[in-house]
Amino acid sequence: MSFHLIVLSLMFATAFLQPLYGQQAKTADEVVATMLARDGVRESASGGYFGDREYVLENHTLQKRAEMLVRVNCDPNGIKHFEVLSEDGWKSANKRVLREMLATESDSSYPDTRIRSRITSDNYTFRSVQGGSLNGRTAYVIEVIPKREDKSLFRGRIWVDAEDYALARVEGEPAKAPSFWTRKVRFIQQYQKNGAFWFPAMTTSVTDARMFGATDVNIRHFDYKPVSAAPTGLPNLSSMEAKNDRH
Repeated sequence: MSFHLIVLSLMFATAFLQPLYGQQAKTADEVVATMLARDGVRESASGGYFGDREYVLENHTLQKRAEMLVRVNCDPNGIKHFEVLSEDGWKSANKRVLREMLATESDSSYPDTRIRSRITSDNYTFRSVQGGSLNGRTAYVIEVIPKREDKSLFRGRIWVDAEDYALARVEGEPAKAPSFWTRKVRFIQQYQKNGAFWFPAMTTSVTDARMFGATDVNIRHFDYKPVSAAPTGLPNLSSMEAKNDRH
């Protein structure tokens, strides 16, 4: 690389990182705390949400495939309800894998259970705040380390949108293997902005099982909408955060 290109690269890097490492750079814990505060505001303003999901499961060893179309309704308190609209393909996988995933997610969404799996300082240690880019937007990239071996926790990284302080991407693996039969699970969940709110867009996972080899599960999330809020505006986030800081 020529000196000219090196200078251009350094100029770009400096300009890119400035929003994240300005005069008052935030630590990883501060970024996550701000994200949680703003999530609370968005959740209250939305009045819950609803949307659709398309599940596609493929096992490469058995060359089998299962598909399911699901509607999700989330209450204002975060509890999720699922309705299976259609299913096709590998019946055993639909019944024992995809429907079980829905049941587990619904059970985990209840407030007393969700608190044990949320991305908070009670459950995780956060490290290495770095500048990154995601879908053309500046983001904080944070390493997430679980504080205990628990199937509901994960180890990996999160991307937090630097403007909205919203969770934009999560990738990693479970903190504890789901079962003896599972060698490894890797997942990526991506979010997208819809008006003032952020909703899941795509979830991909690969499970390596001892008997059945690799199984991919891809979930496409679409038509997500808040129940009660106008999609263009939220309460004053800064004042809400200041109020939270005082308590």
